[in-house]
Amino acid sequence: MPVPSSPTSVFVFGSNLAGRHGKGAALWARHHRGAIYGRGVGPQGDAYAIPTKDRHLRVLPLPVIRSHVADFLGYARHRPDLRFEVTPIGCGLAGYRPDQIAPMFAGAPANVFLPDAFRVVLSASSGEVRHG
Repeated sequence: MPVPSSPTSVFVFGSNLAGRHGKGAALWARHHRGAIYGRGVGPQGDAYAIPTKDRHLRVLPLPVIRSHVADFLGYARHRPDLRFEVTPIGCGLAGYRPDQIAPMFAGAPANVFLPDAFRVVLSASSGEVRHG
């Protein structure tokens, strides 16, 4: 078996606290990356769930999402061996805009790769482009 030349890729997706990975990126993560039905937060398989909705599928307030993003960024900092590919969490079924979510990822470690919509927002506010 060949040795991989790059770090393991982790699919980072928006979820709900009930762990009902039934739509969008969460469903894809369940089918293709080992996301665990019933687990709405944290690492699972080759995926990482960041909640944007509560157990009753109501949209979480931005400060609560920010707390979950901070937890994720802490995890990513402690796992430099992994490459985290973030989807535009909160901008699909939760209904937030990239300019509301992207700033939560400011200062993300180099192993966190953000979606274009987030990078555009962050580069506009800092004058630089990250992970381009």
